[in-house]
Amino acid sequence: MSETKVPYKIYLEESEMPKSWYNLRADMKNKPAPLVNPGTGKPLTAEELTPIFCEELVAQELDETTPFIEIPEEIRSFYKMYRPSPLVRAYCLEEKLQTPAKIYYKFEGNNTSGSHKLNSAIAQAYYAKKQGLKGVTTETGAGQWGTALSMACAYLGLDCKVFMVKVSYEQKPFRREVMRTYGASVVPSPSETTDVGKKILAEHPGTTGSLGCAISEAVEAAVKNPGYRYVLGSVLNQVLLHQSVIGLETKTALDKYGIKPDVIIGCAGGGSNLGGLIAPFMGEKLRGEADYRIIAVEPASCPSFTRGTFAYDFCDTGMICPLAKMYTLGSSFIPSANHAGGLRFHGMSTILSQLYHDGYMEAVSVEQTSVFEAAEQFARVEGILPAPESSHAIRVAIDEALKCKETGEEKTIVFGLTGTGYFDLVAYEQYNNGEMTDVIPTDEDIAASVAKLPKVE
Repeated sequence: MSETKVPYKIYLEESEMPKSWYNLRADMKNKPAPLVNPGTGKPLTAEELTPIFCEELVAQELDETTPFIEIPEEIRSFYKMYRPSPLVRAYCLEEKLQTPAKIYYKFEGNNTSGSHKLNSAIAQAYYAKKQGLKGVTTETGAGQWGTALSMACAYLGLDCKVFMVKVSYEQKPFRREVMRTYGASVVPSPSETTDVGKKILAEHPGTTGSLGCAISEAVEAAVKNPGYRYVLGSVLNQVLLHQSVIGLETKTALDKYGIKPDVIIGCAGGGSNLGGLIAPFMGEKLRGEADYRIIAVEPASCPSFTRGTFAYDFCDTGMICPLAKMYTLGSSFIPSANHAGGLRFHGMSTILSQLYHDGYMEAVSVEQTSVFEAAEQFARVEGILPAPESSHAIRVAIDEALKCKETGEEKTIVFGLTGTGYFDLVAYEQYNNGEMTDVIPTDEDIAASVAKLPKVE
């Protein structure tokens, strides 16, 4: 099809929305290592996971052979409030950069939660409701996940308890208030409301918190309160499964116009957006049907892929959760409070970790001042104020487009714009005032945390 016929925004019809999630593990020859019980050192069974997670989500977490899992009609109906989301051709950015590259971004911010997180939030809340539970507990970093889950729970009439990383609780009060508006209770983590929170505060007085801390508190609250289960917004297999709607829609939209991407870029914290975006493309790569260059972009202040260790580690700081084999900085690692965005988890999805370890994708880390420079450059020409997390992908997309300018190559670049940054204006203010700095952990900082990794045979 003629290049000039590609519109600014490629919208799918409702009938073209995915009817099933894609389970990338089904096509992986080297499956992700199983979650391990820290007490026994053996892979966790469904029976051991059901006191923590909803029954149907446990089944999805452990299923590594079924390629497509049907999306329940109730969830698909909810999706229709904001999906299909647009795939946008960044014509204005291309013109500004004077690059021969063709740049596309999948925009996931056109819902009230402002991010892709709602794709999994409604699924997890639905299964909790279907099981007859009273409510759910969770953690949130920058707040997108907590916001999305509070929306989903309000829609389904579930109680929602959110443990929000303390530094974000203080820096992002408006996102906190959106959660409360939707009926969620929001507690800064670590807190005095849980035993593990009290322990962390005693050991690290004045800590600004981390996702690892908040996860520990949320899991404890779920286990100790009858009728509750724990849900989360990233890292686990079930979450990447739900987020595959992003990549499935992206591929359908590109296929409509005969477009094959050369480079696919996503920001990476725990892995939900990146895993969802690349899922069908990585599936083709694993099956030998096509090849793509896939780039994970992470913050230099929390560089689990680029400076972490591939090993079993606790998913939480309190060391009460299962062990996962992943690229990790150590569960005791706490990113600098200077870091303005999300992407604060010390580890990475086991699926993405295995794919990275096997050489199917690459990773880069970027400093946040350069991330916000790219965010403002994008906002001024594309008209969307991007979330700091999304802007990590924007940074590398711009860098790749500028390389094309130097070489004259007409590559097609696709990246995930995970959400909007309208609740991140404190960080934008810091950048605009010249007060933002880059705090990057030293080798000694990381080594001290990695030294505490559990010993797993």
